[in-house]
Amino acid sequence: MDFSFSPQEIQFRDELRQWLKESLPKGWGTSVFEPQAEDERAQFRLEWERKLFKGGWSGLDWPRQYGGRGATLLEQAIFAEEMARAYAPEGLNIIGRNLVGPTLLHHGTDAQRQRYLPKILSGEEVWCQGFSEPDAGSDLASLRCKAELKGDHFIVNGQKIWTSFAQYSQWCILLARSGPSQPKHGGISFILVEMNTPGITIRPLRQISGESEFNETFFDNVRVPAENLVGPLNGGWGIAMTTLTFERGAQDALARQVRFRQELDRLLVTVSALTRGGIKAIDEVPLRQKLAKSIVDIEVMRLMCLRSFSKDLKGASNNQESSMIKLYWSHAAQSMYETAMDALGPLAPLTAGDPASPADGHFQLSYLLSKAFTIYSGSSEIQRNIIGERVLGLPR
Repeated sequence: MDFSFSPQEIQFRDELRQWLKESLPKGWGTSVFEPQAEDERAQFRLEWERKLFKGGWSGLDWPRQYGGRGATLLEQAIFAEEMARAYAPEGLNIIGRNLVGPTLLHHGTDAQRQRYLPKILSGEEVWCQGFSEPDAGSDLASLRCKAELKGDHFIVNGQKIWTSFAQYSQWCILLARSGPSQPKHGGISFILVEMNTPGITIRPLRQISGESEFNETFFDNVRVPAENLVGPLNGGWGIAMTTLTFERGAQDALARQVRFRQELDRLLVTVSALTRGGIKAIDEVPLRQKLAKSIVDIEVMRLMCLRSFSKDLKGASNNQESSMIKLYWSHAAQSMYETAMDALGPLAPLTAGDPASPADGHFQLSYLLSKAFTIYSGSSEIQRNIIGERVLGLPR
C-alpha cells in the first residue's frame, strides 16, 4: 500500500490546515474549549458547522449542484484526519451530514435532494434519526411504530428511543411499519418527518455521564405528507441499510482513531506523572503491557480504515467492511479506557472538580461514555452476525 499523497492532495491538506488555524478560536485545545453546558455546546457546534459551510468545507464528497465540493475519497480521508488532529468540534448536525445527505443522494428524488440537501450543509436544518425503539434496537426489523397511508398523508403512531439531538432538530429520518401484513423486513417505510409537527413529544433521557444527548420521542397521530416518503412504500429496509453503512464506515472510524490516539497520548502523560509506592505508574510492567496493546490497537484501527479506502479506490466489493471496522474499534476503545481506570488506581473514582483527580476527571467521563460504544451504530452481537453470515458465509 502506498501511503504517500499526490501534490494535489498535499495542497488540499495544507489549505485545510491553514483554514483551521485561522478559523478555530485562538488558544483552541489548550486554553479554549467547548462550552460545558449542553445547550451552549450545541449552539457552539452548530455555529461551527455554519463556519465550515461558509469556508467551503461542508459536504466534501457531495455533488457541487447540491452545495458539495465533489472531493475524492482520499480528500475525504485527509479531511477527517485533519479535523480530528486539530481537535475541531464535531458539529451538531452529524446525522444530517453523515447519514441523511448520503442516503438522499442514493435514494431520494431530485425534488427531495433540492429541498433538503442545501439546508443540511448550511446548518439551517438539523436532523435526528428515528430508528430504534424500546423493543427494537439491535433487532431493528421488529419495530412497531406505524405509518398508515391515508390519501396524501401518513398517520404516524409509536415511540422511538435513543434519538440523539432530537431536542435541537427540525427534521427526523423515521423508520415505520407501513405494511403490517408483509414479512418482517418488507413492511417498513423510510419517511422524512418535520419535528414541529403536532403530535410529536420529545423527552430527554439522562445518560450515565449526566448529560442528555439523546431522547425518547413519541408520535401521536402525526400527519406526514406522502411526498416525504423516500424510495418505494414498504421499501425502507434496504434504504436503512444504506444509512447504517454510512454510520459505521471507514471515514467515521478514521477520525475516531486520531481522537483515540490523542486520548492515549494524554493518558500516557497523565500516568507518567503518577507515583504509587515509590514507583512511577508508567514503570509498572502489567500497565505498560496494556498501554502498549492500546497503541497497537489504535494503529491497527488506522490500517483497517486505510485498507477499506484502498478497496474502494480499486472498485473492490466493500459492503461489509464497515461492520468489521465498527466491531473492532468499539472494543479497542473500551479496552483503552478500562486501562485508563486501572492506571489511575485508587484515584479513579475522583471526578471533575476534585483537585486530586488526575486530568480533572477527563478519563472517568470518557470511560462512562465508552460503555455505549458496543451498543450504538449497531451492537457488537449484530455486527458479529453480519460478519458471520455475509462475510464468512456461516449458516443463520
